[in-house]
Amino acid sequence: MLIAENRVAILLHKGIKGDHGKTGLAFLRYSDTNIVAVIDRTCAGKSLVELTGIKHNAPIISSVEEALNYHPDVLLIGIAPSGGQLPTDLQAEITIAVTAGLSIVNGLHTFIAHQFPNLQPGQWIWDIRQEPTGLTIGKAKARSLSGQRILTVGTDMAIGKMSASLELYRAALRQGIKCTFIATGQAGIAIAGQGIALDAVRVDFAAGAVEKSVLDLGQDQDLIIIEGQGSLLHPGSTATLPLIRGSQPTGLILVHRAGAKQLRDLPDIFIPPLPEVVQLYETVARAGGAFDHIKVKAIALNTFGMDTATAHQAIKSTQELTGLPCTDAVRFGGELLLKSIK
Repeated sequence: MLIAENRVAILLHKGIKGDHGKTGLAFLRYSDTNIVAVIDRTCAGKSLVELTGIKHNAPIISSVEEALNYHPDVLLIGIAPSGGQLPTDLQAEITIAVTAGLSIVNGLHTFIAHQFPNLQPGQWIWDIRQEPTGLTIGKAKARSLSGQRILTVGTDMAIGKMSASLELYRAALRQGIKCTFIATGQAGIAIAGQGIALDAVRVDFAAGAVEKSVLDLGQDQDLIIIEGQGSLLHPGSTATLPLIRGSQPTGLILVHRAGAKQLRDLPDIFIPPLPEVVQLYETVARAGGAFDHIKVKAIALNTFGMDTATAHQAIKSTQELTGLPCTDAVRFGGELLLKSIK
């Protein structure tokens, strides 16, 4: 529903420096729309580039009311709090935006369209996290597609699977490859304008939902890049296996946070050595021979917070440990990932 001509304000209170700004910051980094303001009362007046490292000159302001001075036509709810529920203190901000005629992009589990039945002509509310209709169980039909299907997988949740996927997609486009990016989470869908909100789908139909999205969007493509979710290592994640089964990948890219030894939110759960994680994903993808022997093609290393020299050393060490190509695609581009899957 978003188009490049839209003027977007991102609602990101406490998200720039906090731990729940993933959706808005990803949109800021990768969207082609015109982002005119970022709303975060804790960082108002500060430099977006200095705070985030994202090269964008949008001002940081304190409220939706102030954002109206920049003439947005869309408000994107950019926070991603635990549980995906709308914080009560943001309700007033959204009401101000809708009353002023702004359309809304909402990636939270809390639907809001029903709260505003009387919109102005041309105004809309997009509640992203909804289960599509007409779903069935997965049937491994994605194997019928001729294009390569590359799925990002991870050692933890929220470590950059979407970013690695989008960097690979951009690298492929730059080389003139006929490819598509299939979003599976709210941020990716907002950026791409289409996809499947996997965490809104009942588990029985999750693999089928992925399969349908891959079949619908992957026809006649030489490369299909599927955004990963969750991790086989995380006890709270149910998304990774349906993605593997539904997309029937021809290759995997493993995403890992440099230096991480434990799951970020569950420090009593240790991440196995990366070669063992690689073997785990390849074993699960193969399912004892029921499916093709799928290989991890490369490691996408998240080196956020490291200086450049330390990041290069971490990449080199990871490459030596795993014997696989390795890069931080956000820092250095997705070309090496693309080369690894050819």
